[in-house]
Amino acid sequence: MTDTDRTKLGNTDGHLEDELEQAFDRLVGEGVQRLHRPWREVLVTGFFGGTEVAVGVLAFLAVRQATGSALLGGLAFSIGFLALLLGRSELFTEGFLVPVTTLAAKRATAGQLAKLWGGTLVANLAGGWVIMWLVMKAYPGLHHQTVESAAHFALAPFSVESVCLAVLAGAVITLMTRWQHGTDSAMAKIVAAVAGAFLLAGLQMFHSVLDSLLIFGALHTGAASFGYLDWLGWFAYTAVGNVVGGLLLVTLLRLVRTKDRLAEERAQVGAG
Repeated sequence: MTDTDRTKLGNTDGHLEDELEQAFDRLVGEGVQRLHRPWREVLVTGFFGGTEVAVGVLAFLAVRQATGSALLGGLAFSIGFLALLLGRSELFTEGFLVPVTTLAAKRATAGQLAKLWGGTLVANLAGGWVIMWLVMKAYPGLHHQTVESAAHFALAPFSVESVCLAVLAGAVITLMTRWQHGTDSAMAKIVAAVAGAFLLAGLQMFHSVLDSLLIFGALHTGAASFGYLDWLGWFAYTAVGNVVGGLLLVTLLRLVRTKDRLAEERAQVGAG
């Protein structure tokens, strides 16, 4: 069957199945809005993203201390991802599938992508740092659990295992983004957020922002056996691993799957 024949079978005129056509349009439409934000909006949205993830970290710590289970803590952490979803804020590692697809469609520039990534990452960390300071002052009973949880990441040696945990974290959160953009159902998006949180926090994958907030909380207690330099060494390879997992294992395959649709978008931009 030719591509021309395929375009006549569904409800849309595209080369992809109707659901994929609609998901692609959602991706590019949202990406255009996100990538064309001014600096002020990028930083404020990213700061809120950090504060909302920190609320999820608080839930994770409280449940893990009460139950001793990282898996149950991971479910509690989904509060943070639900806040991101409902509040329309931004997390650095959510910025792989949507913005890169938009860039590939020539609906944005590399400079705009760099602004989104850099501004969001810095603002995520700043917002999370502030909220974790408040959390540690408000809940001194969580200090021991915070230090113990954070040490798992901050003191982890640079190894194949650590890098693989970072790559998996990047892939999982990008898959979560893909799941959420594959549906118009609010309930399905909520389920995707809970599933992503369970995998990331419950299985203690290495996530550059989420786990940085745990480390910041431990440092705020003054009882940690590690410092900001230890965090920075861990963060450097973890952030790279997250990018590799999100881009190579998920986003690149998505671009290959939608290459004909991307070509149409680029042609429209060129014609305009």
